[in-house]
Amino acid sequence: MTGIKEKFNQVGGNFLVPEVEIARDLSKIQAFIFDWDGVFNNGAKGAEIGSLFSEADAMGANMLRFNHWRISKILPLFFIITGENNRTAIEFAQREHFNGVYVSYLHKRKALEHIVENYGVSLDTMVFVFDDILDVEAARSCKLALCVKRNASPLFRDYLIERSICQYITGHEGGNNAVREISELLVGLSGQYGETISKRIEFGDEYLQYLAMRKKVATKVEKGQ
Repeated sequence: MTGIKEKFNQVGGNFLVPEVEIARDLSKIQAFIFDWDGVFNNGAKGAEIGSLFSEADAMGANMLRFNHWRISKILPLFFIITGENNRTAIEFAQREHFNGVYVSYLHKRKALEHIVENYGVSLDTMVFVFDDILDVEAARSCKLALCVKRNASPLFRDYLIERSICQYITGHEGGNNAVREISELLVGLSGQYGETISKRIEFGDEYLQYLAMRKKVATKVEKGQ
């Protein structure tokens, strides 16, 4: 983990707890949950415009999942929660073989409760990646909460810091590869960054074994009220 804090400080990342604490808690994680709008994109919407995502973020999320599997030999759970009935989020989750996508969930804590009830994990084994006010209740329920920065919300950032709601705030905004930043950080803090990336580059037996397991995951779509 040598120099990781400094590298992420240089890109604007803000550690609200020592990085060794994040690394320690990461070893207990079984599920990674991502908000969608404002995290994978900048949150822009329109009647004829679907939300977007970046392949750089997709690669980051996949490396995060692969890294966790390499260390534990257990495929971690991956979910998306969105307040909208978002077709792009569903298609992305299906393409990446996430375990589930929760659409039209304005009360995101209820999605977490559904995960607890149906997937055999607890809140203290979850990471939640979020960006805005509607996400706070879910964020402070999880073991690790990582916030995607928005330059237009300096007071909200202060609110999070003053109340110790999250452990890290990104240097990049949604739509500018914030998910990749978080993925790089968490893989780096595991101490396995070089090994995991090298295994993906060589596309050998270990990555193919992981990929085969990932492809067996059928994405469930849960719709809120």
